[in-house]
Amino acid sequence: MSKRTVLTGITTSGSPHLGNYVGAIKPCVQASHSMDVRSCYFLADYHALIKCRDPERVHQSTLEIAATWLALGLDTDRAIFYRQSDIPEITELTWLLTCVTAKGLMNRAHAYKAAVQENIEADEDPDFGIAMGLFSYPILMAADILMFNAHDVPVGKDQVQHLEMARVIGQRFNHHFGELFVLPEAIIDENVALLPGQDGRKMSKSYNNTIPLWLPEKKLRKAIMKIVTNSLEPGEPKQTADSALYSIYSAFANDQQRGEMKQAFADGIAWGAAKQQCFELINLELATARSHYEALMAEPERIEQQLRAGARKAREIATPFLAQLREAVGIRSLG
Repeated sequence: MSKRTVLTGITTSGSPHLGNYVGAIKPCVQASHSMDVRSCYFLADYHALIKCRDPERVHQSTLEIAATWLALGLDTDRAIFYRQSDIPEITELTWLLTCVTAKGLMNRAHAYKAAVQENIEADEDPDFGIAMGLFSYPILMAADILMFNAHDVPVGKDQVQHLEMARVIGQRFNHHFGELFVLPEAIIDENVALLPGQDGRKMSKSYNNTIPLWLPEKKLRKAIMKIVTNSLEPGEPKQTADSALYSIYSAFANDQQRGEMKQAFADGIAWGAAKQQCFELINLELATARSHYEALMAEPERIEQQLRAGARKAREIATPFLAQLREAVGIRSLG
C-alpha cells in the first residue's frame, strides 16, 4: 500500500513567530519523522509576491523560515523540503488548472471578497488596486497541492476554503481529462487553537502583535512580559478563559503543567510571576534549537544545499507527472 502524502507550505513574507511554530512548524517537524507518510514541506515564495513588494524581505524571510525548519529538526532524509520557485512544474500546472477554473469560484474567495468590500467602504471602484495574483492565488495553491497528489493538508480553520477550492478544481480537471488528481482533505487539529498575540487577538503580522520565535533570552522575556492582562491584583482569583497569557503558556505546556497553572490562576498568582513561568517554559523548549538556528543563519549555503537537494527529490515526482498531465490535455509530441 502506498504512503499517504501530507503537504504543508509557509509563505515567505515575514519572520517566523510563536504562532507559526505552535500551529504549523512543530507538528510538521514531528510528522516528518514518521515512516507512515510521505511529507512535503515547502517555502511558498511565489505566494509571498502577492502582498509583499519588498524583494529583500522575501529573500530574508526565505532564509529565516528555512533555517527554522532545519533548526527544529526537520528530517530531510524522509521529508521532501523544497522552495516553491525551484519547481517550475508547479507554475505550468497553475496554467493548466486556470484553464478549467470557473471565474465565479475565484469571485467567492475570502481574501478577494474582503479586498472588494474594503474598496466599496472607501467609495472606490470594487476592484481598485486588486492584482490578479490576489484574485487567482487559490489556483496556485491548488497546483501546490495537486502537483504532489497530497492526501492530507494540515490547515487552520481560516484556510479550509482554499482546500475546498483545490478539491473543486482537481475534480473539474479529472472530469475533463481523466482521474489524474487525488482530491485532498483538510486536516484541522482542534487541539491547536490560533495562538493569541500580545494584545489577545490572533497572533499575526497584520496586527503587529507577534512574538518572534528566535528572540534572544532577554528579549523573549521582555516580549512575554508585554502580554496584555487585566488589573486583578496578586491574591485575587483569575480566569484562564480568554486569557492570552494562559493560552500561550498552555500551547507549550504538558497536561500536568496546564493543571498546575490553572490552579495557580485560581489561587491568585501575580501576573508577573505567571509571565515569568511562561517565559521559562518557552525558553527551555527553544534554547537548544535557537543555537542551531543561529549557526544555520551564519552559513546560508548549508540551507541552500538542503533546498536544492529537496528540489531534486520534488522534481523526480513533478516532472514525470506533468508530462502525464500534458499528454492528457493534448500537448504532446507530433512524432
